Amino acid sequence: MNKGEFIKAVAEKANCTQKDAGIVFDAVIDTIVCELKNGEKIQIPGFGSFELVSKAATTKINPLTKQTVKVAACKAPKFKFGKSFKALFNA
Repeated sequence: MNKGEFIKAVAEKANCTQKDAGIVFDAVIDTIVCELKNGEKIQIPGFGSFELVSKAATTKINPLTKQTVKVAACKAPKFKFGKSFKALFNA
């Protein structure tokens, strides 16, 4: 399912226009990104949580050339599904 199909499905379930569903979708994504950039953790009960994690600098090996490559430290978004959400698929 791509973004357009997702927005169409949400619009049908929420009984609203695709335009309105698209605006809400974009607002949700923008809010998640902004809060993560500000160092906040976002918890959505019954679904999961988003957080920004720090990854340490490391060295990796290029499988083609067998040379070691230094990878700089960085921050990356992480999502963890909630227990109740996971339970929906293992009932």
